[in-house]
Order: sequence, then C-alpha cells, then structure tokens
Amino acid sequence: MLLEERAESERLRQIIKALQRHRFGRRAESLPEDQLLLGLEEAEQVEAAGHAQAEEAAPAETTARSAKRRVNRGSLPAHLPRLETIVDVESTVCPCCAGPLHRIGEDVSERLDIVPAQVRVLVIRRPKYACRACEDGVVQAPAPARLIEGGLPTDGTVAQVLVAKYADHLPLYRQAQIYARQGLRLDRSTLADWVGRAAFHLRPVHERLLDKLKASPKLFADETTAPVLDPGRGRTKTGQLWAYARDDRPWGGTDPPGVAYVYAPDRTAERPATHLAGFEGVLQVDGYEAYKALARRGAVQLAFCWSHVRRPFYELAQSGPAPIAAEALVRIAALYRIEAEIWGRSADDRRDVRQARSRPLVEAFEPWLREKLALVSQKSRLAEAIRYALSRWAGLGLFLDDGRVELDTNVVERSILGSSGRRNTCVCRPQRCVKGLGGRSPAQGFAWPAIEGRSHRRKVVRTVPAQVSALREVLPQQPVGVLVRAALPWAVRVAKVDCHASLDP
Repeated sequence: MLLEERAESERLRQIIKALQRHRFGRRAESLPEDQLLLGLEEAEQVEAAGHAQAEEAAPAETTARSAKRRVNRGSLPAHLPRLETIVDVESTVCPCCAGPLHRIGEDVSERLDIVPAQVRVLVIRRPKYACRACEDGVVQAPAPARLIEGGLPTDGTVAQVLVAKYADHLPLYRQAQIYARQGLRLDRSTLADWVGRAAFHLRPVHERLLDKLKASPKLFADETTAPVLDPGRGRTKTGQLWAYARDDRPWGGTDPPGVAYVYAPDRTAERPATHLAGFEGVLQVDGYEAYKALARRGAVQLAFCWSHVRRPFYELAQSGPAPIAAEALVRIAALYRIEAEIWGRSADDRRDVRQARSRPLVEAFEPWLREKLALVSQKSRLAEAIRYALSRWAGLGLFLDDGRVELDTNVVERSILGSSGRRNTCVCRPQRCVKGLGGRSPAQGFAWPAIEGRSHRRKVVRTVPAQVSALREVLPQQPVGVLVRAALPWAVRVAKVDCHASLDP
C-alpha cells in the first residue's frame, strides 16, 4: 500500500513538473539556432556601438578596424548589379614639377546599397482604329490577360503579397499598414481577395506537387493544429494542417526535396488516406494511430520516429533525477552519432554501417527496456514512455534494413513549424473555401515554404493563371501541364518555360 502511494505521488509529481515545463520552460530539446542568434545579435549590436564611440575618439583606431573589416567581410555576390562611381583627383598635373601624372593603379571598394520597394502604376493604352472610307467596325488590340480580371494588381503585386504572408509571416493587416506608409490605401479585405483568387489559380501547381511527391518511394508525414476563425461564436476553432515531405539528400537521392501542405477540418484516419491515395512505399511518421490505417492496406510501410521516442525520456530527465531515462537518452544518442557520420552516403552504404554498428545497439536496447519496464510502476510516466517505444518497435527498427529511412521525422516537423505564424493561420469560413478548392483552404492549401524566392512566385503566378483558355490561345499546341511543371519548386532556376520538354521533370 505504501509503495503504491509513493508511486502515485511520484507520477503526480512528474505530471506537475511536465506541466510547469510546458507552461514556463523551454519546449525545444535543444537550443534552436535562431534563438541563439537572437541573443548574439543584441550583444553584437552593443559591441558595435562601443566600437563606433571609440573610433570617433581615436581616428587611428578607425583606420585599423576598417582594414580588419576589409579582410574578414568577404565579397558581395557577383550577380548583383554594380553602379560604379569614379572619385578622381581634381588635377592630373604634378604639384612638384608641373608635369603630367600617369595612372599607376586604383583602389576599388564595394558597398551594399538597398533601394526601398517602389510602388508604380502600369498604364496600358490600347488605341482604337477605324476606317474613314467605311463604317464596318473598330479595330483594337485585345486586352492582355490579367490574373484578376478587372482588378488593380499585376502578377508581381499579388506575388509580393503572397510571399510576405506565407514566407515572411506578415498578416494582411500588417501589409496594409506598410502600404499605407507609402500613401497607398489597400483594405485588408482587398488583399484577402487577391490571396484567395491566387490560391485558386495555383491549384494545378499544388496538385502537381502533391502528385509528384506521392510518386516517390518514401515520404515523411506530420500534422499540426491550425486556428481557424469561426464567425458568430467570437472565437477560433481548431483545424488541421497536414504536411507531406520528401528529402532524399541524406542518402544521396537524386529527387529534389519538396513539401506540400493540405488543410483539413479534423485529423481522422480518412484524411491521410485521402491525401496519399495512390502512394506506395515507406511513410515515416510519428506515433499517431491514423497512419496505421494506411499500413493495413498493404501498400504503405510505416517507419516510426526515434525523436518521438526520445522526447518523453528527455522530459523525465529534465524534471529531476531519472537514471533510467538518462540511460535511455545515452543509448539513443549513440544511434544519432552513427547517423551523423553516414549522412550523405548511398543507401547501401548506410544500410551496411547500420547493420554493423546500429543493429547491436538496437537489439540490446529492446530487452533493456523490457527489463526496466518490469521494475517501475505501470502507471508512471516512465512506463508510458517505455511502452510507447516497445509498441512501435518494428517501425523503429525499419531504418536498419533500409538505408533510405531516417531516424526521425524532423524534416517534415521543421517544415510544418515554419509554415505560418499564429496570426497568419486564421481562415474565415473554411468550409466554403474547402468546398470551392477541392478540399484545400486557400490559406493553408499550398506549399509556400517549399517554393523559395519572390521571383519564382512571380513566375508561378504568371505561368498558371485561371484563364486556361487564354493560355491555350497563346500556346495552342502545348498542354497546360508543361507550364505547371515549370512552376514546381525544384524548377526555380528555370529561366523560361520549355514548351517542348516532357511533362515529367
């Protein structure tokens, strides 16, 4: 009886510690690089201010620091345009003998200059012509196709709004404030209309991206909650953002990395089954039960995540003395050290190394976990952590026999964490949007984090307008799929659409 009370007391203490850490502590298991740089940034600013003050008081020190900066700063990218300014002497006559001076060299320095964004108006004039001899009609060139018929924005304007919202996490009301500072009044509802229409136009790109990912032999999958506006109730409700990613770089694969996001109102097992219809291969996921329905169909093999196994042990070790949890962390860390050594090698090489070095560690880890499980209270959080690992042991060991499989799902987790900001995820009336966009909401249905660069988005918006008929008039012999292919993330460096290329990259 006393032992049971102590076990229950310890379990409750661990729960309280976990809640305190969740509420007040750092959630990440390791210090994020961005968070570390944020602290260093403040220190560097203070140091630079001190240097500037010292240089102003001592000119000699200014010269020394300037020379040091020239040595360490590197060079500016070669693709940036150069505007040269020649600073020459007033006279080329020698001040001593009055003879002509000849040029023996020059000093060249480069400075980075940024021109603020310029807002301009593009005026399109279409002259009308008529014949004086007859009155049969008026001749006029057809108006060029617009992304938003009758609307003000060019494709570049819409692309900028999309990039700012999804890549830079600037909600539309903040963008409206930025434009207002430039004397341009754009209502947030106007920007929202642009975003929604652009999302509709970009459906073929998103669908093609998801189809190309599903054609891969291995994918990562994850889901996260997304706050969704619920008009009439005065609060938000919870939707789900599903992410499906491919990254074959760790084993030297040739397919480019990519990630596609799909919004759904819930996280039932039907969602991943619908999203991944037609996919066959290895799906690396966390321990969510919904993915097991895919495996029961026989076409999908599940690989589980060691990071999710590690997390509860880490929380226990952080809450206080926990020798079993600490030992589990040491054993898992040994697997990660091996993975760090074989990153980028071929799948066969990775499998051979894992068979020789990782398999003995994994085979010794399982009986150790079962032994410790028998020693602890079955109601404790430590027992829950051990049972979580043992119940998924087959999927956790899949990486030993397949060099393409990673230890964890960090690839997709990092992608989904950076997909949007808190104020950027709220979607008004998602049911109406989902109905109109084939199950995808305009705010969360497209893979913006997977498509890098404003210039590429501008090309996407230009290449895939809604007016498919207009495209076919311009390119009567070319299928629209060619244009969609050129707008995929890995085609970012394509200078122009190759209309004679195959549909498959």
